[in-house]
Amino acid sequence: MLIDAKYIHHFVKVTERAAYGASLFRGKDDKIAADQAAVDEMRRQLNTIHMKGKIVIGEGEMDEAPMLYIGEEVGNRSGEDFDIAVDPLEGTNFTAKNLPNALSVMAITRKGNLLNAPDTYMEKIAVGPGLPKNLIDLDFSVKKNIERLSEAKKKSPKEITACVLKRPRHNSIIETLNKMGVKINFISDGDVSGVISVAYPKSNIDIYLGTGGAPEGVLAASALKCLGCQMQTRLVLQNDDEIMRAKKIGIKDSKKKYNIDDMVGGDVIFCATGVTDGDLVKGIKDLGESVRTETFVLHESTKTNKIVTNTIKK
Repeated sequence: MLIDAKYIHHFVKVTERAAYGASLFRGKDDKIAADQAAVDEMRRQLNTIHMKGKIVIGEGEMDEAPMLYIGEEVGNRSGEDFDIAVDPLEGTNFTAKNLPNALSVMAITRKGNLLNAPDTYMEKIAVGPGLPKNLIDLDFSVKKNIERLSEAKKKSPKEITACVLKRPRHNSIIETLNKMGVKINFISDGDVSGVISVAYPKSNIDIYLGTGGAPEGVLAASALKCLGCQMQTRLVLQNDDEIMRAKKIGIKDSKKKYNIDDMVGGDVIFCATGVTDGDLVKGIKDLGESVRTETFVLHESTKTNKIVTNTIKK
């Protein structure tokens, strides 16, 4: 069942308000306060919408309120049922230090269509649109994935650019890429926008590789589904507690590989509003009594792919 396009307007308002809340803490070196402000504004705006919404990708478990927790019900509790994935502030450090690419992000599907991913790590690999199906695979070596991508794009590995989150856990990936001569675009945080970068030629990113947050993986998959890209993921459960948390929300096979349609079923709307200026959208601009917002909006069924600019009251 498709999602009525009338909801786009309401969901854009949600990420706009969350981004505005976070923007009040740009450059104040307080990522916790920035995140909380985004959460508070996002929750307040979600609860104005005529819907029965449920947070399935959030910022922790029920006992971690006042964050938007997994299982939290939002909306005015009437109307249609939606599953919602949120990252009220993607790039808390970016906001605290007033660096580029902080976003407020949300994805919405009909009930039962989003992977209920625990707040754990997830292996990810993604490439852009227009490539042969099943081109990439987490069970292939980094070398094999790059070779297959090079062949499909008719480029040498030295002409390929990979996006990688700069973390010690990625040293072996980085070593392989360096040996092959692949150019690397390192990011320090914000792997939702990092994954989405494979969709746009102007980013010059050919492939995303590495391990990051599972919630961010599902959010990125929501965007890539609308853009005709390929992505594969697998949960990384590091201890008994994480295994139990995964089982609690219905994950039966912790080694399962997920393609985009496994993570995001049916129709989906994706919204990302800039907090600070970034590659995807510009950040909040203060206009005195109001602010200007810029939101990246996708809707699969209507092929919506646009930047929405609004002026909203403080």
